[in-house]
Amino acid sequence: MADLGWGIAATGGIARTVAEVIAAEPGMRIAAVASRSLERAAAFAAEFGGTAYDSYDELCADPAVEAVYVATPHAQHLAVAEAAIAHGKAVLCEKPLTTSAADTERMVRLAREAGVFLMEAMWMRFNPLIRLVKESVTDIRSVQASFGFALPFDAAHRLYAPELGGGALLDLGIYPFGLAQLLLGQPASVHVTGSPAPTGVDAEAGGVLIYPSGARGLVDVSLLADYPNTASVVGASLRAEIDAPFWAPRRIVLSGPGVEPSEHLLDPAQNGYVGEVREVRDALAEGRTESPVMPLDESLAMARLLDDARGQVSKLYL
Repeated sequence: MADLGWGIAATGGIARTVAEVIAAEPGMRIAAVASRSLERAAAFAAEFGGTAYDSYDELCADPAVEAVYVATPHAQHLAVAEAAIAHGKAVLCEKPLTTSAADTERMVRLAREAGVFLMEAMWMRFNPLIRLVKESVTDIRSVQASFGFALPFDAAHRLYAPELGGGALLDLGIYPFGLAQLLLGQPASVHVTGSPAPTGVDAEAGGVLIYPSGARGLVDVSLLADYPNTASVVGASLRAEIDAPFWAPRRIVLSGPGVEPSEHLLDPAQNGYVGEVREVRDALAEGRTESPVMPLDESLAMARLLDDARGQVSKLYL
């Protein structure tokens, strides 16, 4: 089989990280890269290979491109994914898929109607240690997770700019909410509070998620303060302590009553990014259009949950 040809949409830090993984992975190559700046695209292509474009549409139309990795700012995800889907390209799109549930529903509908593979790039789900927690800790009663750091206010920064999909919940919240979703499913009720940045986006938020079993998810996100960025998962007979950053841990400890604590370390060669790109490769080889590891229905559910959470916070200061 010929190497899977990837198109990289954008040239920022996350695009570079994933490009490095693709370039090192057998059976894959970078076929093209696009940026709003042809100069940046050309520099990226000179390092990783492929044709350089200053148009995402041209990238998606390139016949050498079979899969598109979308690493643009959140607000541009839908337009780039639409172009890729229209050209029949598989799509691996950075989280969150879009900035609203309505747009996420549109992206998923387009992919399903076209029979094109689409997956949210939730690398946390492909981390072997996170998968070990899911397999090992049963009858979970509580999931606690935080993601916060002090970011000086700058109205132009993407995390503070509403037009770029800013806000702690949309950008950071998908990780703690996502861990709870992975381990506990969909909550029966969600209660969120928070406070705004001067631009109107949520600068911090905390939430309690209640599940039909009575289990709880306790999540905190912030652009105003440094949080532990760890997670704790408590089951009836086993618990997991997940080191920071919990969304990409290199170490977890499993323990419980009568159970000797066991430390588990990540093999650096098996990080979540590798798992993501392999999942796309395997799906295309098998003719799948969705991933059982990161199902589109769960991406849709998360988009609706984040809409709800952001709405609850905004009502506090309107």
